[in-house]
Amino acid sequence: MHADIHLQLHQLHAAELHREAAATAPRTHGPALRIQLGWRLVELGLRLATPAHGRPVTLAA
Repeated sequence: MHADIHLQLHQLHAAELHREAAATAPRTHGPALRIQLGWRLVELGLRLATPAHGRPVTLAA
């Protein structure tokens, strides 16, 4: 088989696989929701890590 024909067949097959993958891919808006949830968890963690009433945190008593 000539290299040019092999390359054309490969390109056709790859295009077909791309079309199939696009047709079966889930249509969700997950990344935006995931990012918002992640930032909310970061904000909550920072609030929990901040000492109440401005007192410094002491680790050793």
